[in-house]
Amino acid sequence: MITSIERQSILRAHPHWLRNILRGIEKEGLRVDAGGQLARTPHPVALGAALTNPHITTDYSEALLELITGTQQRAETVIEELLDTHSYAARRIEGEIVWNQSMPAHLPSEADIPIAWYGTSNSGMLKHVYREGLAWRYGKVMQCIAGVHYNFSLPEAAWEDLVYEGNTPQQRRNTGYMALIRNFVRYAWMLMYLFGASPAVSRSFLQRTGLESQLERIEADTYIMPWATSLRMTDLGYKSPIQSELELCYNDLDTFMVRIYDAVTTAWPEYERLGTKRDGKWIQLNTSILQIENEYYSSIRPKQVTGRCERPTTALMQRGIQYVEARCLDIDPESPSGISVQTSRFMDAFLLFCASEDSPFFPVPGFCQDSQDNFSTVARAGRTPGLQLMQDGQPIALQKWGVQLIDRIKPYAQLLDEAIGGSGYLESLELQRTKFLDTSSTPSARLVTQLRDSGLSFHEWTLRQSQAHWETLRARPMTPEKLDAYDQAAHQSLVDQARLEAGDQESFDDYVARFHGALTHP
Repeated sequence: MITSIERQSILRAHPHWLRNILRGIEKEGLRVDAGGQLARTPHPVALGAALTNPHITTDYSEALLELITGTQQRAETVIEELLDTHSYAARRIEGEIVWNQSMPAHLPSEADIPIAWYGTSNSGMLKHVYREGLAWRYGKVMQCIAGVHYNFSLPEAAWEDLVYEGNTPQQRRNTGYMALIRNFVRYAWMLMYLFGASPAVSRSFLQRTGLESQLERIEADTYIMPWATSLRMTDLGYKSPIQSELELCYNDLDTFMVRIYDAVTTAWPEYERLGTKRDGKWIQLNTSILQIENEYYSSIRPKQVTGRCERPTTALMQRGIQYVEARCLDIDPESPSGISVQTSRFMDAFLLFCASEDSPFFPVPGFCQDSQDNFSTVARAGRTPGLQLMQDGQPIALQKWGVQLIDRIKPYAQLLDEAIGGSGYLESLELQRTKFLDTSSTPSARLVTQLRDSGLSFHEWTLRQSQAHWETLRARPMTPEKLDAYDQAAHQSLVDQARLEAGDQESFDDYVARFHGALTHP
């Protein structure tokens, strides 16, 4: 079997692969009014149609913007594009700003949180009904939590020469990406420690969860989990008791897809009692454990671009893994775009490390409970002095393991610097090392300190920070040509949505049936 040292040598001999790594970002953020209350206005027409604009859409709520970059070959370029999209939105949204924090602003009652609307086309209605189902299954509050998704892919040739098993290029690519995913799952606790930035929450949000007693009150409207890094990734955030019983296999793509297939085709009694319609109106797409594959709340996903009415598992079966989507990054409240260039560079080096290092299979059934427990422990209590995690069944101090991993990632940061030029990757890596040496330098610790020192509530502090970022974004220079390109994309998206709506001849019931029928067994 090829070793990680041999893979590093192969990468060093092919710097063009490293220059052709692609990364893209999807960043969520709630629209709020001047007082930090959730906006109840429709998606701004000036931003185009959420269904068809490639740059700006919505996620769960009509107020939850999602700003999307294209794929870029440099970390600086992808952050620059994300800043451009934010700056464009800041110029076109009137009387509102984007909340620059993962944990939400003050929310209205459940009934008054608007679910995203995508028009009357069958594609748009499918997205809307899916979100209706999320509301019935998990409540609307959880869906208003926001994050950053980091997409990453290596060029096709790399998977060939890095020597992964398989009889075809697609099989070898799949094997390589699944190895990356296993290592990501092993070490994702590191991302929670380094970039978790949601240790605090407003009382108004916490009261909705019934978990108020688990947190410490530091101000009338502010609660913290004292040593937490990311409340977003704890039971307060993206968690589902039903989904927690799913143990997906990360050893190979075929088994992974079989288990996802079972989840989207196996009825769940509670959802069966709900049914799919109420008073003639669709309220969920089906009564299965998952309505669709993307309902599974994982920290990383294998991805393939899908066409209209195409299922994600079908796309993966037919064309294989195209890229991975890392989904566990909190919004960085100190960055106007929610993620910094330094974080992007670290993610590149970390994901390249995950792709290249030895990645043994997890024990049957292909799921590692220790890794999941480490991730949860760090999200809830990652800054606890002397915290121990489990490494290969043995306890190890978080700080010790973290420094070891920084040292193991260092050769990949050096390779990226050699291929691209400069020292940005090594500098980013050393910046992360300091967080393991000094817990107070982590984003979560800095946020708690700033809250205590400012005397402001979590809501007031975040609103002030978000307003300052929004003004910075609005004042950021953009060329007339760039603004015009965004305006043209927004206009074209409205045209494209209208065309879809005019062209649909099939009833929505038939479209849903065809969508479910498009699911084939792996």
